[in-house]
Amino acid sequence: MKIGIIGAGQIGGNLTRRLTALGHEVSVANSRGPHTLTELVTETGARAVPVEEAARGAEIVVITIPFKAVPDLPAGVLDGAAQGVAVIDTGNYYPKQRDGKIAGIEDEGLTESRWTERQIGHPVIKAFNGTYAQDLLDRHRPAGDPDRMALPVAGDDETAKTKVRALIDELGYDTVDAGGLDDSWRQQPDTPVYGLRAGVDEVTKALAEASPHRKPEFRA
Repeated sequence: MKIGIIGAGQIGGNLTRRLTALGHEVSVANSRGPHTLTELVTETGARAVPVEEAARGAEIVVITIPFKAVPDLPAGVLDGAAQGVAVIDTGNYYPKQRDGKIAGIEDEGLTESRWTERQIGHPVIKAFNGTYAQDLLDRHRPAGDPDRMALPVAGDDETAKTKVRALIDELGYDTVDAGGLDDSWRQQPDTPVYGLRAGVDEVTKALAEASPHRKPEFRA
């Protein structure tokens, strides 16, 4: 499968490592340009491209960049993607630590991924946002393993969600359907499921126990 990854930080880099190891054709991009990705490309065999080319021909595109940088993505960043492309949003809003105030979230009450969806003009699937980057390398397990972790996945496009859940299964994790994007607050930072290393039952329980109230430390 052709997969585009926009962002080569810890999550983007480790997804590049795992997905290429599984035989996928990965194009990876970052804001600093392909010349800064030589080491990752040499290690993985991925193809370094400009951001504008990351989605070209891709069936799945992963956007894994700082939240405040989403509006700076090039216009038409998904142009040239395969028909029915599934877009994964791994982002988290950290207003005090990094992102500053984003009115759409704090004043309009949008979930983080709904805001991202509006910025890029394409439906997104929220996944990997509460996953530790190192766990992508160390904690994958075969199906049926009692220690297999489960990851929550939220989104409105059921076809895209199914495609993403299948990819996560291939990566070595179970998934829990966390509902649509308007329910994705259940997996945002400071919720019970965020960073949880557990199986399906515990992840399902943690999602149900989440509160929509954003604490002061997670507001600008």
